[in-house]
Amino acid sequence: MSLERELGCPLFIRSTRRVELTRAGETFYDRCVRILSDIDLTTELTRAAGGSRIRQIRIGSIYPATMGMLPTFLAKIARKYPDVRIHIASGNTGEIIRGLETGQLNLGFIRPVENIGSLRFVSLAHERYYLAVGHANPLPAREEISIDDLRTQKIIAFNRQNLSFSERYFNEKFAEYDLTANIAFSCDDTYALVSLVSAGLGIGFAPEWTLDLPNRGFELKKVSGIDFRIGLGIAWNREDPTAGRDDIVDIARSLARRGQAADRLQGQ
Repeated sequence: MSLERELGCPLFIRSTRRVELTRAGETFYDRCVRILSDIDLTTELTRAAGGSRIRQIRIGSIYPATMGMLPTFLAKIARKYPDVRIHIASGNTGEIIRGLETGQLNLGFIRPVENIGSLRFVSLAHERYYLAVGHANPLPAREEISIDDLRTQKIIAFNRQNLSFSERYFNEKFAEYDLTANIAFSCDDTYALVSLVSAGLGIGFAPEWTLDLPNRGFELKKVSGIDFRIGLGIAWNREDPTAGRDDIVDIARSLARRGQAADRLQGQ
């Protein structure tokens, strides 16, 4: 209350059930978070200038990286820095980028974006998406599935609250192949998508890591003439001394070399 009197405006909307931030409150909160993050970043910069060792690495990760290359990266970091505490924060690409910009995160596994501002980005891999089809659907029995075969199917697509890179990518692809009118269901995440596919409600495109899910009620099939791949890489703030250490970046680049080798083997 005293802060609101000093600012001359309300920061909260108070009711008997809950308390919410006003627009002014959201602005004040966001600025406070940035200021505190700037203090943390300044502390890290000072420690690095003085030759102090890394104490903590904060990593943001989108879910595909959490299921894929992140465990390998963490194992290498743990061997290199056994005394360092590592914190993992899950989020979408936009949230992770904001965390990197404000100093709340040191590294981020994200999708590529057109304008990454002052951050640095290294591409690590391209994740393949295949057609997910329920066991009861007759499509898997075909020797070859074509784009025309999809025109008689109901499609399950991604539709997140905040338009994600994956959603934008598939929206463009569905429009390119004239399949937008076939979208009958939408969902927020991959788990929901494959659950709907398994229930026989339609087909959808799912990442290859879903093959490792237990008790799958669907199959992943290639579609002739369609090659859906979505990039994945690591980003960091060039001013962040923790993330900018050459050895940490080299560990990330080694994941890219590993992924490229796997792509070559798969293409043979």
